[in-house]
Amino acid sequence: MEIDDMTPAEERVWRAFSRGQDVDFRESADEDPDRGADWGPERTVRAAVLRALLLSAPQEDGETAALRLGGARITGSLDLKYGDIDHAVRLSHCYFENVPVLYAARLRQLNLRDSVLPGLDAATLRVDGVLRMSDCLFDGPVRLGGAQIAGALFLDRADIGALSAGQPALQLNHVTIGDGLSAPGLRARGGVRLTGASVAGSVDLGQARLEGSGGEVVLDAELAAVEGDVLLRGVEVYGWIGLRGARIEGRLDLSHARLSNPGDAALRASSCTIGEVWLRKSPPMEGTLNLRRAQLDVLWLEPDVVPEEVLLDSLVYTSLTPHAPAERRLAMLRRDGEGYVPHAYEQLTAAYRRIGDDHAARQVQLAKQRRHRGTLPWYGRLWGYVQDATVGYGFRPLRAAGWLVSLLVIGSVAYALHHPQPLKADEAPQFNPVFYTLDLLLPVISFGQEGAFAPADGYQWLSYALVLTGWILATTVVTGITRTVSRQ
Repeated sequence: MEIDDMTPAEERVWRAFSRGQDVDFRESADEDPDRGADWGPERTVRAAVLRALLLSAPQEDGETAALRLGGARITGSLDLKYGDIDHAVRLSHCYFENVPVLYAARLRQLNLRDSVLPGLDAATLRVDGVLRMSDCLFDGPVRLGGAQIAGALFLDRADIGALSAGQPALQLNHVTIGDGLSAPGLRARGGVRLTGASVAGSVDLGQARLEGSGGEVVLDAELAAVEGDVLLRGVEVYGWIGLRGARIEGRLDLSHARLSNPGDAALRASSCTIGEVWLRKSPPMEGTLNLRRAQLDVLWLEPDVVPEEVLLDSLVYTSLTPHAPAERRLAMLRRDGEGYVPHAYEQLTAAYRRIGDDHAARQVQLAKQRRHRGTLPWYGRLWGYVQDATVGYGFRPLRAAGWLVSLLVIGSVAYALHHPQPLKADEAPQFNPVFYTLDLLLPVISFGQEGAFAPADGYQWLSYALVLTGWILATTVVTGITRTVSRQ
């Protein structure tokens, strides 16, 4: 393009480029670029001029060329695909009439802060420094799939809308970010795709609002790898979050978050590996919490945050905080959509034992046995009820002592009032109702009373009942002791 073809505004930008000087067409610092369609020719720059400037403009010796333009209306399509640009580019507070095309381009640095754009087509873009799009307004999707950004990606308070339902607003699938992704206050209508992304720093989406249509995924980070934290503090999510197979070295922080996807999953974090998961200071999720096969070091889960349905099969965690009574934690296990999941009870028991709360651990094990009882045939359930009533499946052994004392009193009183007849009067020892009853109750120990006397009528049936009850009590006590010793 010849320089004679340029408007005064374009000539100003062209001359400033070789020296890296700023060109700012704004009338005030707080000017709203959303009204850029009304800006006149005095601040209009054609995209073709900018393209020629970046790809072929001459440079001055001893100067660092850079495009630093603000407050301009950019007409036409800024097409830099496959371009190799060694200059820093800043197009802040600008209004773009068409979607910039940066497909497979390489830039030293790109700053679009506070600009208004109909979208961005920048898949497989390579940026040697920082990509900054803070406070931008995108009327269409931002496509950065497969991009490589050596520095950080900034999307603070950006507002992005997809063109059609089901289309993600922000596509960052398979992106590689050498630092972090900063997007607090992001607004995305159509969701964010981070599938297979690799982030060397942290991902910050605090106070973001992510919404989809028809219960679709609004934050898809399946198989993503984040070496720092994923901060979702105070987010509002209308749809579901997918983290299947993700690896997060630090913490997944969902404090003060609102997750809403009624009738489906709100958070799917199955088969992922995460340092810490924080679910705290939030209203209950509206939807299912899916943590199946997840590997967590710390699970910070407040009971009030737990939704009506959870999926916890094969979930492994080292520590569970904050400390809460077993009754409140057991309510979560009863909400498991897969029914009775033994592994979930074992994990909760181990968590209580690690902090020395053996009483809570026994309560969890007792609840596990009761839940398991419901899966047995009728005879198994019957035997379970007996074990539960007598010694609490071995986790309440003092119950056996109470039963034994009660039966001992009953038998002693009954046989003290009605002595059984001796089998051999000349060989029988002196009758003792207490030790006679103990002989009936204790199947192993013998005091020589039971074999020497024979009760009659109803007292014979009483002896049968005492013998049978003694065997049941002995069996359940031994079972309980064996279980407790094996757990230790």
